[in-house]
This record gives sequence, C-alpha cells and structure tokens, in this order.
Amino acid sequence: MTDEPRLSAREMLDHLDTTLARRTRVRAVTALLAGLAGAVFVTSLWGSEPGPLPGRTHLSFALFTVFCLAWACYGGWLLTRRVPLFATEQVVAAWIALAASVVTTGIAAVAAVRSGAGLGFALAVGGLFVAVALVLAVRAHRRRAALLRRRRELTRRERS
Repeated sequence: MTDEPRLSAREMLDHLDTTLARRTRVRAVTALLAGLAGAVFVTSLWGSEPGPLPGRTHLSFALFTVFCLAWACYGGWLLTRRVPLFATEQVVAAWIALAASVVTTGIAAVAAVRSGAGLGFALAVGGLFVAVALVLAVRAHRRRAALLRRRRELTRRERS
C-alpha cells in the first residue's frame, strides 16, 4: 500500500480540468467555422440560382444548409461545455455524420437516376460514407458506455 491519499470518484471528477483539451478545442472551432462557412456558401449559392428551381432542388439546398448549421451548433455546443463530457461529443458528432451521409446518399442517388448517370457510383460512394459514419457511431457509443460504466464502478466503490 502507498501512503498517497485516495480520491473518491466525485473528487476525481471534480479535479478534472474544466477547460477543453487542445485537440477538442481545435475540433470544436473547426466544426463551428466549417459549419458556418458551409451554411453561408450553400445559402448564397441557393439564393443566386437563376430562375425558378424545382421543389427537390429547394429541399436539397435546405437539407445541406441544415447539416452545415448542425455542425456549427455542434462546434458551439462543444466550446461552451465546461463539464466532463464522457464522450458525449463523439456520439453527437457521429449521429450528425450518419444522418448527413444517409440523406446525402439518397439525394445523390435520386440525382443520378434522374440524370441517367447510373445509380452504382452514387450508391458505392454514398454507401462508403454511410458505412464509415456507422462504424464511428458504434465506436462512439461503446466508448461512452465504457466511460459511464467506469464512473458507476468508481461511484459504487466510493459508497462502500
């Protein structure tokens, strides 16, 4: 046994640095700026299109704008958090990526069919993005579950 004082789980959590790690801050700022820049770009492109656009084109522009704003909101949310996140930020990012990948694949597939370009390439590329996003979502959920399980274990030991 060592003579070092033992910290309870709550004390360990309280001692965690409340500021974000540099890597997390960089990721948050990148998401925020890229999301805002993407939203500005897509909406300016949308607004500058000449003539009346079909409804599905308006829907596509609107969805891309929403995805960009979701990334911007994610970056802002991450920057304002001052508590241990227990990998919640990774779960949120993975779900945004998965939703964006699925919807973008659907839009690309519809556009490919309508243009006669063939569905295979759109589904192959989109499927790859969806598969990667799905793997990241599963990993994020597992990591978060492991961290929460560990916190519960530490809390139980503290009560004992």
